[in-house]
Amino acid sequence: MKKEEQRKAVASRIPDERKYISVPEAIILFGVAKSTLYRHIRQGRIPAINLGTRLVRIDRATIEKMFPIREDTSGMKEFSAVKLYRLEPEDCYTIGEISKKFGISDSSVYKHIRKFSIPIRQIGKYVYAPKSEIDSIYNSE
Repeated sequence: MKKEEQRKAVASRIPDERKYISVPEAIILFGVAKSTLYRHIRQGRIPAINLGTRLVRIDRATIEKMFPIREDTSGMKEFSAVKLYRLEPEDCYTIGEISKKFGISDSSVYKHIRKFSIPIRQIGKYVYAPKSEIDSIYNSE
């Protein structure tokens, strides 16, 4: 949340009545990537004045129409904690075991592993996937 506080502090120092703002100010106010702003300037969608090296000023009214002012992001959903898995052979199935147990092909197992972002571990010629994740996928279908 430290970044959000810094963003608010910088945004509060930008006067509302200023017609043209700098690119860094626009990034802070509107949460838009620098490359996006410059692309819109190049394409003529955002009027801008070039006052010299690193002195590009953007028409504030136009950019406000294109991008609403960024609201407080503190209410946004936080990412859940990363799951930790034991990828030891005794806690995992091999791909062959999964195929036999659930009656599906090896290629389908690999597709499901990629689709559900299941971690795998290769030891020698065997590929291991956690039993808990595999059971939750195939027992729920």
